[in-house]
Amino acid sequence: MDYKNYQSPFSWRYASQEMRSIWSEYNKKLIWRQIWVALAEAQQEFGLVNEEQVKDLKSQQANIDIERAIEIENEIHHDLMAEIRTFAEQCPIGGGIIHLGATSMDIEDNAEILRIHASLELTLKKLAILINTLFEKITTYANLPIIAFTHIQPAEPSTLGYRFSTYAQDLLTDFEQIESVYTNLRGKGFKGAVGTAASYIELIGLENFTQFEKYLSDKLNLEFYPISTQTYPRKQDFLVINALSGLGSSIYKFAFDLRILQSPPMGEWGEPFRSKQVGSSAMPFKRNPINSEKLDSLGRLVAQFSRTAWDNASHSLLERTLDDSANRRVILPEGFLIIDEMLTICTRLIQGININLSSIEKNLDTYGPFAATERLLMTLVKHGADRQEMHEKIRLHAMKSWEALQRGDENPLVNSLLSDQSFQDYLTREEISESLSYKSHTGIAEQRAIDITQQKRAITKWLDQEDSSLS
Repeated sequence: MDYKNYQSPFSWRYASQEMRSIWSEYNKKLIWRQIWVALAEAQQEFGLVNEEQVKDLKSQQANIDIERAIEIENEIHHDLMAEIRTFAEQCPIGGGIIHLGATSMDIEDNAEILRIHASLELTLKKLAILINTLFEKITTYANLPIIAFTHIQPAEPSTLGYRFSTYAQDLLTDFEQIESVYTNLRGKGFKGAVGTAASYIELIGLENFTQFEKYLSDKLNLEFYPISTQTYPRKQDFLVINALSGLGSSIYKFAFDLRILQSPPMGEWGEPFRSKQVGSSAMPFKRNPINSEKLDSLGRLVAQFSRTAWDNASHSLLERTLDDSANRRVILPEGFLIIDEMLTICTRLIQGININLSSIEKNLDTYGPFAATERLLMTLVKHGADRQEMHEKIRLHAMKSWEALQRGDENPLVNSLLSDQSFQDYLTREEISESLSYKSHTGIAEQRAIDITQQKRAITKWLDQEDSSLS
């Protein structure tokens, strides 16, 4: 790396080498050459070029010379033409037929979709690993009671497995959306300057064009849009980026919750913290949630890319304008690089998350009795009490107990309710005590948590492809 010039953090700090390689300049040029060779092979089938010319191109297909291409581009100011000339210089026999009948976007757009295809494959593999990691936590903690929060205020009991299930459910939705985008990806095909394929028709005839394009589709293992302009519809970029942004949103929420629950006043969760890790340059005791903060920081960024992709789709005027080109060099690679980093870090956090059982129990014991008052109220009414009258009595007990908590006292609510004779007109002390048993007041939480793990079959295909390097 040249440390005297700006380096993107995605070049070395964020994302995997595998995702960086997909979006590298080298790989882009390699795919361009793959497409040029495929085009020449198709043209050979129709008698436009000969076998020796195609063999010459194939022999130099992997001989990428980026420095020479940049040198030419500095003269002609056209990156694809610079690569054509670089390739042609290496191919004395076949160089003259490179790009025959094509326009730049026949090469660039199809190459872009091949890179997006590879990136979505890697994303789906990593997302499957993340969901499976969550399933393991859900299974472990399906029946562990916790106090749940609404408005970031203690509410009613739930289970830790059920809380984890909310994240898994969102991620399964993201998985479904990304897999759908992946399945339906299509390239521009080979349709020339405005999408009419007029240049190819001149070369091979109208009657042969469908067969010609089908040959290239099979060769590149890529379906083509039946209709395009100079480019494939930029609506497709919007669908891709939107799916990535949606996944970023789900991970963002988990990370934000982790930051809240890691705060010492709650103290229920904690990020993995290495023995030599430094939390602060000024405060040696700090254990900052740096990884979940990074997830939220990156998540905010990828969310903004959807807006740009929307603009690109909407502002692609008539048969094509170039005002999307510069920003697509950023939002496509960096959209995937951001999500790649977020998936890696989120999986690592969930694998190593510290669950503080004593803090969970303390918070549940502190706030659970308030939640149990709803159960007491329903039991009283079932035994003939006036709902409004009982609600007011319980409310007054709860308010006094809340004041005691604010003073730092233990929660006196259970004893306070047990001592109220008006409740004993309908229930025995034992029945009141049973109604205030808040740890079992978790409804469907345990069963639904277990149920969601049965959806593993949705991700099994991608787990089977898992490379150990991804985890």
